[in-house]
Amino acid sequence: MSHFDTSPVNPCVGVSFKPQYFADICLESAAIDFFEVHAENYMSLGGLYHEQLRELTRTYPLSVHGVGLSIGGTDPINALHLKRLKHLCNIYHPVSLSEHLAWSVHDGIFLNDLMPLVYDESSLARVISRIDQIQDYLGCRLLIENPARYIKLTKQTLDEPYFLQQVAERTGCGLLLDITNLYVSAFNLGFDPVQYLTDFPLQGVEEIHLAGHSKNRLADGGQLFLDDHGSQVSEEVWLLFQEVVDSIGSKPTLIEWDNNLPTWQGLCLEANKAREILEKSDFLLVSQGEYA
Repeated sequence: MSHFDTSPVNPCVGVSFKPQYFADICLESAAIDFFEVHAENYMSLGGLYHEQLRELTRTYPLSVHGVGLSIGGTDPINALHLKRLKHLCNIYHPVSLSEHLAWSVHDGIFLNDLMPLVYDESSLARVISRIDQIQDYLGCRLLIENPARYIKLTKQTLDEPYFLQQVAERTGCGLLLDITNLYVSAFNLGFDPVQYLTDFPLQGVEEIHLAGHSKNRLADGGQLFLDDHGSQVSEEVWLLFQEVVDSIGSKPTLIEWDNNLPTWQGLCLEANKAREILEKSDFLLVSQGEYA
């Protein structure tokens, strides 16, 4: 598997690919460095989606993002799903392959959601074993994404930054830092997102995700934030993104937008915001001799 060009003079910004955008992408040379697709949308054989993706990857690097491996689960990893994922990677040779620190299968039933796992030593050992199995089978490194969380799990004995640090160190996987997930989790669970970033193993981050979220009123008058990928990135998330790139420099950054889709031009404008932050950060780091 190849890798992103992450040199400081080449900020790398991508967007989620949707078939609705294909005609617009073909009409103009997009100021986009890569596209991401969800693996599960391309596990069927043939059809228009694959025709579009084949055409797209003639020009643009591709990132594949999975939602169905159930890395945090206790059921055996689905062998057919893994086989289909490997076949997909063999066809398109993505520059990045990522999955979530979550589970979605129990007793053979797929729940169509990313469920939280308890962070303890037992879960840590299980996740490490499963990532080793997946990476060995696929013959490539995974990036593991921090999840959006909505409820506190009382039996937790390890915090998320430490958990992910151990996973990365003991499997050799990379980390995908979803800053919107962090912000949503911080609000819902009541912790400080800046302190989370201080504790997070930022040196292992190889890709960043940014997305919109929604604020939902609960029956008791409280609020719950949802990572719904249906709007512009919030100002609070942009500020956290700035903190991260000021600390570690430019990393491949994706704008995730999956619902309430904007126009193609509107999506490109959102990507340009990320590019401006990355370029400014890289300029400052080069000026200070960080890349000398």
